Amino acid sequence: MNTDILMPKATAVWLVDNTSLTFEQIADFCGLHRLEVKGIADGEVARDIRGADPIANGQLSREELDAAEANAKHALVALKSRHAEYLKPQKKAPRYTPVSRRQDRPDAIAWFLRNHPEVADAQLARILGTTKATIDQVRNRTHWNSANIKPVDPVTLGLSTQMELDAVVKKAAEKKARDDKRKGIVEPEGATLLPASETGVVAPDEPADSHEHDRTTHTAASVFQDNEDDDDED
Repeated sequence: MNTDILMPKATAVWLVDNTSLTFEQIADFCGLHRLEVKGIADGEVARDIRGADPIANGQLSREELDAAEANAKHALVALKSRHAEYLKPQKKAPRYTPVSRRQDRPDAIAWFLRNHPEVADAQLARILGTTKATIDQVRNRTHWNSANIKPVDPVTLGLSTQMELDAVVKKAAEKKARDDKRKGIVEPEGATLLPASETGVVAPDEPADSHEHDRTTHTAASVFQDNEDDDDED
């Protein structure tokens, strides 16, 4: 079935209303099911859709339409859409790095290799605008300036934005997690506090609260008796 037709249902509506093509021919040309085209003809489908002329849209020639009407077994062949070139995904241009920043790329590569070794070389080359050969030279310390290379954050060097850096690191971490799971490697989870009963450590007795009131019960007689004893001593 042809899936490159713009507005397939609207095109099918026009072909049903203005041609003698079979349901199969229209369905094949518009990328629809035969029963869906039949529903359009019966008024059960696409009632509110206005027909679109494929000849006026440059998707079908008059000669092709005439040939299909004359032969029920003839499959319609669409013309190349005038919008096809605009609908193609545009290839992203290589990242441009200013000349003044190019000397800083080895430092950024060293930072990635030290802090995020899970990031693939292809990702490094893309975000830093460098080559895999340069990455290998920094990794193997065969770069001509290895003695002066120091790991520096690429954001600080102005070679990438923080959002780009976070996206690359996140993507690499997710891929590593999937690979580890496939290999059966389980990453240790964050440390959690265990109860004393599991660790075998006995907590020391808590000191008595210095503000706690004396729990001895006092009566009026005992209070006055204490006062009398104090007077006798004086």
